[in-house]
Amino acid sequence: MAKALGLTPEEAYQNNIDQLARHLNGNVGLLFTNRDPKIIIQYFQNLSKIDFARAGTIAARDFTIPAGAVLSRGGEIPDEDDVPMAHSIEPELRKLGVPTSLVKGKIILQNDYAVCKQGALLDSRQTRLLKLFGVAMAEFNVTLKAYWSSASEEVEEVDTEG
Repeated sequence: MAKALGLTPEEAYQNNIDQLARHLNGNVGLLFTNRDPKIIIQYFQNLSKIDFARAGTIAARDFTIPAGAVLSRGGEIPDEDDVPMAHSIEPELRKLGVPTSLVKGKIILQNDYAVCKQGALLDSRQTRLLKLFGVAMAEFNVTLKAYWSSASEEVEEVDTEG
């Protein structure tokens, strides 16, 4: 992305746009718009979505699958509102380390099974289990670093503190 905008003043697509290059490292993106920067900054400051955690995320809370018949939401909602997990999922649960058994077409767990503890680093096995049970505990948000304005032809760094 930085190369396309220009890494030096001589290569720059527009005046001073090469100054954005130092902000384009890591997991970043570019947004092109003709809207007022203040509106865009406010929008992204207020944007927050809950999503499924990925490996390397810190667990936001404990999650334990209760003993007994394994339900699709793993005890997250009242039993009367939940449904048994499909028997076809049982081999995958075992592959992921959950000590289940199949009894009369129902997935059974003899003891409670702790998937994760609050504050612990999640691995790919845990995140897969959380997703299977519909447990979303990662917060998605966008942090603006800087913008270039065609009106001023300057790069402005965004204050993320306030």
